[in-house]
Amino acid sequence: MHIGPYTLANNLFVAPMAGVTDRPFRMLCKQLGAGYAVSEMVTSRKDLWKSLKTSRRADHTGESGPIAVQIAGTDAAMMADAAVYNIERGAQIIDINMGCPAKKVCNKWAGSALMQNEPLAMAIVQAVVDAAQPHGVPVTLKMRTGWCDTHKNAVALARAAEAVGVQMITVHGRTREQGYKGSAEYDTIAAVKQAVQVPVVANGDIDSPEKAKEVLQLTGADALMIGRAAQGRPWIFREIAHFLATGEHLVPPLVAEVRRLLLDHLDEHYALYGELTGVRSARKHIAWYVQSLPGGEAFRQSMNSLEDSASQHRAVAAFFDGLAQCHERLPEPVLSLDTLALHE
Repeated sequence: MHIGPYTLANNLFVAPMAGVTDRPFRMLCKQLGAGYAVSEMVTSRKDLWKSLKTSRRADHTGESGPIAVQIAGTDAAMMADAAVYNIERGAQIIDINMGCPAKKVCNKWAGSALMQNEPLAMAIVQAVVDAAQPHGVPVTLKMRTGWCDTHKNAVALARAAEAVGVQMITVHGRTREQGYKGSAEYDTIAAVKQAVQVPVVANGDIDSPEKAKEVLQLTGADALMIGRAAQGRPWIFREIAHFLATGEHLVPPLVAEVRRLLLDHLDEHYALYGELTGVRSARKHIAWYVQSLPGGEAFRQSMNSLEDSASQHRAVAAFFDGLAQCHERLPEPVLSLDTLALHE
């Protein structure tokens, strides 16, 4: 699997998720079998580039390459400038966000709202490709099937994007109107794959090794992108990779391994965000890990009252120590993507 000059470890990708796919989470997923990860979206607004939020999102310290940064906006010149800004800070691949369905994004005509305005969308794509090309940086595109069920234009946009130099296209199998409701459909992704020569990535509702195999067969896609299913279960990438290679399931991870992974993740999280923000933003990650485990809900409620990193860290360690007394391996999760609050 290649994107421009870069050879990827495999064809299992981490989806860009606002508030989730920061550097510690990306590095964890890569450690556990993901071949590629895309950052949270970075705004094209220059007045926000110096903000603490954007500076954290542009932090790639210690992250293995290729470094992929997603940018979002509505103005072609501003998006071109954002591409260069991030390239100068280490981005090796630039991804254009044309898939986010969040109202606060779409109300500004960014994200998947761009699919309603094909001339503007393609002006942005052209400007970003032109800005990245002198630096030897490939540009990719993530989009939905369309704005609504009666306006599915992913195939047309994919062809146009390929024609101006986009080197990979990811399609989430829902319209913007659907948000994350209902089920993803894969016929449109298959149609995009048939329409273009560049690699196509299938995204949406991939939550198990069996579903991963099914989506590859239904779409003919070159790769899979996984978002919500990796929240609290970042080892899903190695599970899928093993199943696709052997047809067999990996045994669930040891409780001791999950304890170590989560505590290491928390240490990296605190280091990036600092004490106050780190403790509060870590709560969602901890909740995802424990939500399907025995005693998980009670622990989540008590953990959310802790206000310092040392107490939070000790509480997580104690919870998994107690779990290990009853279970050597992690109990099989019983949950659906609907229970996961943030989006891919």
